[in-house]
Amino acid sequence: VDAGAVNKEVTLLDYGAGNVRSVRNAIKALGYTIKDVEKPSDIAAADRLIFPGVGAFGQAMQVLKKRGYTQALKDYIQEDRPFLGICLGLQLLFDGSDESGGYEGLGLVPGSVGHFDTSRGLPVPHIGWNDLKGTRDSPLLRAVGDQRVYFVHSYRGVPTEANADWVLSTTEYGERFISSIGKGQVSAVQFHPEKSGATGLALLKAFLEPEAITGSVPPNAGTGGLAKRVIACLDVRSNDQGDLVVTKGDQYDVREKSGERDVRNLGLPVELCARYFNEGADEVTFLNITGFRDCPLEDMPMLEVLRQASERVFVPLTVGGGIKAITANGKTYSALEVASEYFRSGADKISIGSDAVDQAETYRNSGGKLDGTSSIEQISAVYGKQAVVVSIDPRRVYVEDPSQTPHATVKTAKPGPGGEQYCWWQCTVKGGREGRDLGAVELAKAVEALGAGEILLNCIDNDGAGKGFDLELVGAVSSAVTIPVIASSGAGAPEHFTQVFESTGASAALAAGIFHRREVGINEVKAHMNSAKVPTRL
Repeated sequence: VDAGAVNKEVTLLDYGAGNVRSVRNAIKALGYTIKDVEKPSDIAAADRLIFPGVGAFGQAMQVLKKRGYTQALKDYIQEDRPFLGICLGLQLLFDGSDESGGYEGLGLVPGSVGHFDTSRGLPVPHIGWNDLKGTRDSPLLRAVGDQRVYFVHSYRGVPTEANADWVLSTTEYGERFISSIGKGQVSAVQFHPEKSGATGLALLKAFLEPEAITGSVPPNAGTGGLAKRVIACLDVRSNDQGDLVVTKGDQYDVREKSGERDVRNLGLPVELCARYFNEGADEVTFLNITGFRDCPLEDMPMLEVLRQASERVFVPLTVGGGIKAITANGKTYSALEVASEYFRSGADKISIGSDAVDQAETYRNSGGKLDGTSSIEQISAVYGKQAVVVSIDPRRVYVEDPSQTPHATVKTAKPGPGGEQYCWWQCTVKGGREGRDLGAVELAKAVEALGAGEILLNCIDNDGAGKGFDLELVGAVSSAVTIPVIASSGAGAPEHFTQVFESTGASAALAAGIFHRREVGINEVKAHMNSAKVPTRL
């Protein structure tokens, strides 16, 4: 083997938790080959090692110990050899973490990793694009410059005198936390470079080829704060010819209004996803609304869409539809196994819909007991709560007085057909076809308790209308929970995004049809937000 070929090899420590496919694709996109760690000696033999940690701290430490990797990893880092840890790959270097009931870490960086302080009023997990305030010069920080990078985590390390010689940068989120560390050839970042677009790829290149990075860290870096996210959504389903297409409905009807009422076809999923990435979408969400959700493990087209999309799209991908326990060909698969298949195929987050309503009702009827049997609990325990999104499909219900319903109501600025002054939002299942005796606010609180990390808040009344988000609904839910809320349904103009961010606690806003049909550009939305001083990733 010639020296040049060896020099283009990256050793990857993938212990099987979460979406590492994106890291692989990013490394390959930079022209490098990958060697996987299969035994402890592979770590010792590495020229350069990347450790993308995904999921929960305790689970990761258990796997490292079980496979005999801990000592080899400590030796490699203590020998000051080229190392890049990502997300949990940074946290595991600390003495320990409060996560998973408390676990010891590798003990290389002084300090313990703790949970963000939710009493500060900010949603946790910390999800989205934030910036870095460098403490000293480094090739990694030069590559990032004054651009934002993508974070998704509930736990963080904090800078202290004891770890000051490790800290490369800090980031603000209600408090100052460590966003990157470095000493010699050893580096680690709390954010996800493989999900941070061109900026993240530049950082990975800076790790692989530090001598190629010139310039200095710009003085204005680290001043913008967490950006509000603009998410492009693709509703994906099979058309009548069996092809997987992107479609969009009005109040959940995805068929044409006239003719043979074919499923509306708005483009091929991978192509549209790549287009949105290039246009500046902060995330892309696939909602699989096909009938074959009954067996997503046999849903090869959707898995293939994810695999191909993750080769071209370096921002977070969420997929929803059919994430539940299933029986196929006489074999039963748990929701965790189904989710794992999506994660392995390129998803960063999975979205649970109707099943979450059933789980919330069970939680409520048990008096608020957690028994570990729900898919939300099981998936978040293995992959971390930030990997679990719950999609809510509510419909507005009017009442004359709050005493007429046990559900959380708001006094509405849009009175009902009989002049009713109050309303609540009823949760539905089966694509809005069946209502349940559960309010959107109660559902959001229940799934947060079960371990969901984010709410995708739809609105059947506003879906496809293009008249703006239901600000009362978004305000009610976002003020009731401490996890991030994504506003969805109703966007028709750039100002609708600015409105929802200025008047509610939404962390992100999502649209589908207006982006597909090019009625509104993602760049137009972001320009409007930026002009209104809403923190925006440009």
